[in-house]
Amino acid sequence: MTVQQQHLPRPLSTGTDYQALAERFRPIFARIAAGALEREQSRSLPFEQVKWLKEAGFGAVRVPTPYGGAGASLPQLFELLIELAEADSNLPQALRGHFAFVEDRLNAQADAPQDTWFKRFVEGELVGNAWTEIGSVKIGQVGTRVSRLGEHWVVNGTKYYSTGSIFADWIDLYAQRDDNGADVIAAVRVQQPGITQSDDWDGFGQRTTGSGTSVFENVVVEPENLLDFATRFKYQTAFYQLVLLAVQTGAGRAAVRDITEEVRTRTRIFSTGNASHVSQDVQVQQVVGKASAQVYAARATTLRAATALQIAYESRFAHDEVAEREANIAAELESAQAQVVIADLVLRATSDLFNALSASATSTGKALDRHWRNARTAASHNPIIYKERIIGDWEINNTEPPYVWQIGAGSK
Repeated sequence: MTVQQQHLPRPLSTGTDYQALAERFRPIFARIAAGALEREQSRSLPFEQVKWLKEAGFGAVRVPTPYGGAGASLPQLFELLIELAEADSNLPQALRGHFAFVEDRLNAQADAPQDTWFKRFVEGELVGNAWTEIGSVKIGQVGTRVSRLGEHWVVNGTKYYSTGSIFADWIDLYAQRDDNGADVIAAVRVQQPGITQSDDWDGFGQRTTGSGTSVFENVVVEPENLLDFATRFKYQTAFYQLVLLAVQTGAGRAAVRDITEEVRTRTRIFSTGNASHVSQDVQVQQVVGKASAQVYAARATTLRAATALQIAYESRFAHDEVAEREANIAAELESAQAQVVIADLVLRATSDLFNALSASATSTGKALDRHWRNARTAASHNPIIYKERIIGDWEINNTEPPYVWQIGAGSK
């Protein structure tokens, strides 16, 4: 490689024809939607549905086109995730860790080629997530350790909320090295001895995301897959948050879709109503219209925040530290602002839509409540009250928002 070639900009994922991209996946989304209610009622994990997406190249939509990916921009990725969430809101969250790891490798491309990882993504390999620990571990501590065992580096520890890992080929695992105490990401292959995965997430919503406990006992990690956490892409928290916003928006769209169909086909009316058919009742139309507008605003807000993330991604390659810092601040703030308003919009829509029907809408056979439960569960991640404070601190004091935060036991 010549000096001149070394300084050429690497291929970026700046966007493609969205309609053509979406048409590749919409038939799969329709198949996924057809079984979503049954999976909810039986709590069946979507192994087959994830396989459909893998085989169609869904996990590689952000990979640059010269490497065989679709070269989608971040707004296009999140629009796809909203469409997938409308089909089944569990699936975008199950793939959240994968797309975050892809994004990290896209950013790492600014410093070193990522051909190996891009090839894996294009071949359909997925990456799960295992970061969170529960129990007595305190803020700033990590119980999961990477150490030497003979000729190998190995990982030992237990993680909870390991969303999507049960479907994955790799796990993006947060740990600390025993030799120097450094925080690292250990990318470990799932198909090896020492990994035990459990689907023991007991939340009332998002019940088929494949979240649960993962136990690692002397799990081998190759040296090249020990990644310094300090090099992780800066807008990662904003990215993770936007996946949750896509989940909520898709759940809202699904609620509008399902309750609209209930209204359209309902024959029973109330004597206190306004028409001889529910679909012609102006007050019912108003309920559905308002919810539709709320979900429209949620989608528009998500995609606007995704544009800020795209700017942060592209700034990584521009060799302008000031502009990159400003872009990352904007990405974090816009994702937080979007979080605050979208949770309110979608939770109101998925609840108030029941005003368009009657008590029959609460039938467990219809499970219309799942849209609110799923949105409520997704909105409970990353507490909104703290994000509101962070935004206010920026507005008043120009305090830079945190890019990484932790959870753990407090002092006694």
